[in-house]
Amino acid sequence: MPKKKQTTDFRYETGDAQIPWESVGEKINAPDLENIVRFLVRPKDGYEKQYDKKLDKVKTSLNDLWAVGEPSSKLTMGAQVKELENRCRKFLGVKHACFLTNATAGFEIAYKYADVRPGDEVIAPSITFIATIAYPLSIGAKVVFADIAPETLNMDPVDAERKITPKTKAIIPVHIGGYPADMDTIMKIARKRNITVIEDAAHAFGGMYRGRMTGTIGHFGAYSFHEVKNINSFGEGGLLVTNLDAGEDFSKCRFLGLDFTTTIPNWLYDVTPVRSLRGTWFVAGNHSSTEIQAVALLSQLKRIKTIIGERRRAFMYLRKRFAEDDAIYLPPLDTEDTKGTHHLYLFRIDPEKAGGTIQDLKKLLTQRGIVQIPHFGPLYHFDLLKKMGYNRKKIAVTCPRTEQVFNREFTHLPLYRFTHDRLEYLADNVLDSIREMRG
Repeated sequence: MPKKKQTTDFRYETGDAQIPWESVGEKINAPDLENIVRFLVRPKDGYEKQYDKKLDKVKTSLNDLWAVGEPSSKLTMGAQVKELENRCRKFLGVKHACFLTNATAGFEIAYKYADVRPGDEVIAPSITFIATIAYPLSIGAKVVFADIAPETLNMDPVDAERKITPKTKAIIPVHIGGYPADMDTIMKIARKRNITVIEDAAHAFGGMYRGRMTGTIGHFGAYSFHEVKNINSFGEGGLLVTNLDAGEDFSKCRFLGLDFTTTIPNWLYDVTPVRSLRGTWFVAGNHSSTEIQAVALLSQLKRIKTIIGERRRAFMYLRKRFAEDDAIYLPPLDTEDTKGTHHLYLFRIDPEKAGGTIQDLKKLLTQRGIVQIPHFGPLYHFDLLKKMGYNRKKIAVTCPRTEQVFNREFTHLPLYRFTHDRLEYLADNVLDSIREMRG
């Protein structure tokens, strides 16, 4: 008699069975794992022969392991995803956390909770990634652009409040580069006007604002675990969090509204709508996350403080070096209770003192092999917005600091596990380039 197996797929949880309903079709095998290892670990230049020998040993070990093991039958939304969500809840200090395909999915769900509909208005910072506003644009809501605070590139709350109308349903501040936006002021404005706040914390997992974790201060917050973030879940991934009771329905929001608390006749579950914060209902989408992504993130979550610490040290070195030239504006420092994640280094100059604009400096840095990218462009300049009827020139007039800072003053420098030599090269050549620009 074969041993009974416990099925684990949440759609087909049938208990112990001699012939269980397997939750996946074709199983992952040893050659599949070998190809994954080959993809994730590439040979260094000049080490190709040694690499092939080592890979042969890995292949042998995988086959030996396979002889005494069996493939996992659960690849999506299982125990690892649940464990990750539990760890994130504890780390962030929130009631509800939901692991998703990406942060964009988190924004979409949060906008639906905010009951953003066609004709409503959403206030977003003028400089951010298009994902921040993709959902309201897609349904015909109007995006109103708030100007930025030059010192951080984050949303200027004063300008945001000035642009609120009776149609404003949501405000979505962004923690650009990982430095916290002015959340206390934004939340005060939102409470006064009964507006939902959605934090775009794509860059800010592990940061802190006045003693609270960034992403947990608004009504909802969404983080990104894309491959370029401080920690990542094999290339893609996101997390949606809230302290509201509405978060109890996050699992329904993630997977098409499947409701296992009730059933229809002769079936395993029901499909039900999700209630927004304003009492209307919406249809859930499919943003299912995988077990292997959760495994990767659980591993990296253990070292998030070390990762941010290393980035902070690189940030402090660059900031100290750039203080040598008064043409360079220095970004804000961490304090005891407000700490950035140092995802990017905000580099900004005074064009008059530097002898040229940031566009001039970027050309010199590129010639010296230093990659720098201004994350991100003013959204109202993109063709998509033009095609949707947004008037670039009129919006630019309402965002004067955005135009000045983006075109003349700032770019982002990378921050990661630099060797000291590379960090020194970066600082030396930035300073040399400004001296050259002055002529």
